[in-house]
Parts: sequence; C-alpha cells; structure tokens
Amino acid sequence: MKKTFTGVVVSNKADKTVSVKVERRFMHPLYGKIVTRSQKYAAHDETNEYRIGDRVEIIAVRPISKTKTWKVTRLVERPRGIETTAVETEGGNA
Repeated sequence: MKKTFTGVVVSNKADKTVSVKVERRFMHPLYGKIVTRSQKYAAHDETNEYRIGDRVEIIAVRPISKTKTWKVTRLVERPRGIETTAVETEGGNA
C-alpha cells in the first residue's frame, strides 16, 4: 500500500506542480502538550486544476523530477466563498 497524506495547497505557481502543506499533530512525550509540525511536498498536478486553499490527497509515486515524488489523487474540499476568475484578479482599481 502506498503512503497517502491529506494537506492544503499553498502554491500553484509552477506548471503541473502544486506545493502541499501537510500538518501532523502529536502529544509531546514529556510535557503532554499537543504539538503541530508541518512539511511541504511538491506534488504533480497534470491538469493544473488545483488552487491555493484546496484540501487535497497526495500519494507517493516514482520520482517525477528531482523534488517531485508525490501526485495529487483527489480534491477533498474546496474552500467556501472563494470563487475568483482570471478577469477579477487581473486587477482594476475599485
């Protein structure tokens, strides 16, 4: 079984690549406090369909490039209320 993670897309500037931030939470062995650690993975996005803020699932695959060994398998959740188009973001002064 291949390793899978769920994380949030934090960058989609590169072509066919998204940067996915995966957070893990665990209890500190001595102090008992909940600690959050995060790591970013470069994941392959063949159709450039995923946007910043999307929660996606990634799976380990054979190396695609020097830093890409993950591939986006599915969209888990898209953030509500953020429906922007290219025309709106090109910016006019309001």
